[in-house]
Amino acid sequence: MKSITHPTLLIDQTKVVNNIRRMKQKADVSGIVFRPHFKTHQNHQVAEIFRNEGVKKITVSSVSMATGFAAQGWNDITVAFPVNLREMEEINRLSKNIRLNLLVDSGFSTLFLLKHAQHPLTIFIEIDTGYHRTGLVPEDPEIEFIINEISSSRLLTFGGFLTHAGHTYQARGQAEILDIMDQSRKQMLELKHHHERFHPEFILSYGDTPSCSLASHFNGFDEIRPGNFVYYDVMQFHLGACSLEDIAVAAACPVVSVMKERGEMAIYGGAVHLSKEHIVADQGFKLFGYVVRLDRNLHWSDPIPGAYVYSLSQEHGLIKMSEKELVTFKPGDLVGILPVHSCLTADLLKEKFLMI
Repeated sequence: MKSITHPTLLIDQTKVVNNIRRMKQKADVSGIVFRPHFKTHQNHQVAEIFRNEGVKKITVSSVSMATGFAAQGWNDITVAFPVNLREMEEINRLSKNIRLNLLVDSGFSTLFLLKHAQHPLTIFIEIDTGYHRTGLVPEDPEIEFIINEISSSRLLTFGGFLTHAGHTYQARGQAEILDIMDQSRKQMLELKHHHERFHPEFILSYGDTPSCSLASHFNGFDEIRPGNFVYYDVMQFHLGACSLEDIAVAAACPVVSVMKERGEMAIYGGAVHLSKEHIVADQGFKLFGYVVRLDRNLHWSDPIPGAYVYSLSQEHGLIKMSEKELVTFKPGDLVGILPVHSCLTADLLKEKFLMI
């Protein structure tokens, strides 16, 4: 406990293993590829846990992230982000040594890859099934153009259609999450039926943690790419995608001030450690994290009743807490924060973590 001087990400290895095994088993039962997204953890120790559990294919969110994991021996990597054409030099270096799968959502990017690729690349077309971030809508005629251009290349291979149903994060309840997944499945299958006569080898790739966690099967898809499930977080708990016991990370933060008259305490742990991601709780207040106690082995308790992070500035975090609980803390103690969005917290604390 005394060795922690700065906000530090605590990673519960047992929970991580359990989360991976549960998701992989669901994919195995459905007979599809499990290609987890590594952007959540960005951690080579966690990556080794995936490898030990039989995972061979992975997803990342940037070419630089792909390069980092390729150096660790991962050799089948999908960059699930619209290809950044300014990284063509790094793409060519990387694709010389591994199977690299890239994402396009325009004919322009496709033609650029046709002209500049030096080694084989597998190309997926991103499909917008309702998230409205990036991707082509299923009826866009540009899809046919992209496929035809890829088919004319000696280096590019059409891998299939990929979608991220990120709008599950705005869903209200489990039924709505699963309905979003079903609507995405229908759109993707219609695309497949339209194109498979001419391009029979391509796959349908689907990913997001809420629906993959709740679904009983993945029929219709060929691979899944959830990422947040490895850690989960308070947001996933509120969506109903996990239990509190599944949350595998907590940020250990030093207590720096206790204000008994205000029913608050301040921690060294602000927006640059936890992010400013929040949820709006039932009573309408903003919640930036649950508060938990840490034991001598840095394992955490259930959330302290009525305690929550209510405000974040750059380095400060402010916690509301009942007087009964507040008197048990003093400056210099450590407290744990269950993050609202573990992907962002893990990224901010990726250089400062402990596996427990």
